[in-house]
Amino acid sequence: MPARLTLRRPAVAVNTALGVVLLAGGFWAYRTLAGDDTPAAAASTRTVAVQEGTVTRTVTADGTVESAGTATASFATGGTVTSISVRVGQKVAKGQVLARVDPADAQRLLDAANADLDAAQDAVDRAEDAGSDTSDAENEVEQAELAVDEAEAAVDGTVLTAPMAGTVTAVNGTLGSSSGGGSSGSGGQASAAQPESSSSTGFVEIQDLTKMQITAAFAEADATRLKEKQPATITWNALDGTSATGRVSAIDPSATTAEDVVTYGVTLSLDKVPAGVKAGQTVSVAVTTGTVRNALMVSSSAITTVGNRHSVTVLNGAAEEVRPVEIGLEGDSTTQITSGVSAGERVVLRTTSTTTGETGNRGGFPGGFSGGGTGGFPGGGGPR
Repeated sequence: MPARLTLRRPAVAVNTALGVVLLAGGFWAYRTLAGDDTPAAAASTRTVAVQEGTVTRTVTADGTVESAGTATASFATGGTVTSISVRVGQKVAKGQVLARVDPADAQRLLDAANADLDAAQDAVDRAEDAGSDTSDAENEVEQAELAVDEAEAAVDGTVLTAPMAGTVTAVNGTLGSSSGGGSSGSGGQASAAQPESSSSTGFVEIQDLTKMQITAAFAEADATRLKEKQPATITWNALDGTSATGRVSAIDPSATTAEDVVTYGVTLSLDKVPAGVKAGQTVSVAVTTGTVRNALMVSSSAITTVGNRHSVTVLNGAAEEVRPVEIGLEGDSTTQITSGVSAGERVVLRTTSTTTGETGNRGGFPGGFSGGGTGGFPGGGGPR
């Protein structure tokens, strides 16, 4: 028995050594084929040519289409509405009758004012016939004439007429309703950031839909670059492929703050109103705040800026040369170069890409040592 035990010990040692070698080899193969699962940043290099062209800088905002001419019409004399002669969507001419209120009360006041005027004139006549002082009687006549004028205006105020030509966009009343006295007038241009409130609406609202404008709210930083007459491009969100050119016509002098966001209202005129455009439609607005033509330019991402110093990396044969440059207008995607490079030279753009090793056979070994566990062996594959 002791002799047999002595003979088996070398075999056990050999098997153990072989197992260690196989494990080490399998682990090396796994690391070689699977790679490291940790992402690695790899720098890739590409170049772009210095070119001559146009550098453009724009600021953008969302906007709304509005009529450039608006007016509200309200009865000058209050009363019960007895007739409405127009409907929404109807085109009207300036001075056209829109609606009427019951004139009975106003007419009674006019009749009374005329009677008072007649009485005052009779008093003057009697004073003259008697040779008395007529000053008081003449003052009474003047007061009575003023009262007649006011009463006539009140009668005229029971008829509502259009203050401008345009299209009726709202009728804020019905037959039999009571309409208070007010005034009629042109609304002109409303603030770009603050549209007219419902409290300012009249009995009938009219807009000139042949003359449209755009109102938009620009961020505080962008608004500092805006000036009147700057060109703009307007694109309609609901009308595919529809765009128009225009210009900045007004900038609100004061800001509007909503949810801690500061904006400035801007009004833009349209050079031509495209077909299908309606008031209330939403648009995207791009205002050109700077343009340099025939400029030497490079992609803005090719420029490195430290403080107020700028540089680019120029590809000189197989070598790279960092060269200081002076810049001009910083556009949306390109920047003007005023000195430091020449047209045709190629500058380096460096981008960083992330690579990840293969994730197959995660947790096992390749080949015969792959398995479903973490570092495990397949059934029956481990040493015993």
